[in-house]
Amino acid sequence: MAGIAAMLLAGILGTAMGLNNTATYLASGVAFVAVSLWVDSRISRHRTAVRKTGPDAGQDAKLALDDSSKREG
Repeated sequence: MAGIAAMLLAGILGTAMGLNNTATYLASGVAFVAVSLWVDSRISRHRTAVRKTGPDAGQDAKLALDDSSKREG
C-alpha cells in the first residue's frame, strides 16, 4: 500500500514539475520499488526481532538438533 502511495505522490510531483509522461512514469516506478523494498526490509527486521526475543526463542535450535538425529536412525 505504501508503494502505491509513493507512486501516486511521485506522479503528482513529476507532473507538477513539468516532466514529460515517460519521466513521470519512470520516477513513479522507481519510487514504488524503493518504498516496497524498504517496507519489506522493515517487516523482515521486525519478524526477526520478535523471533529472537519471543517466548520460544530457544526452540529453533532444539528443533534443528531433533531433526538431524531422526535422519540418522
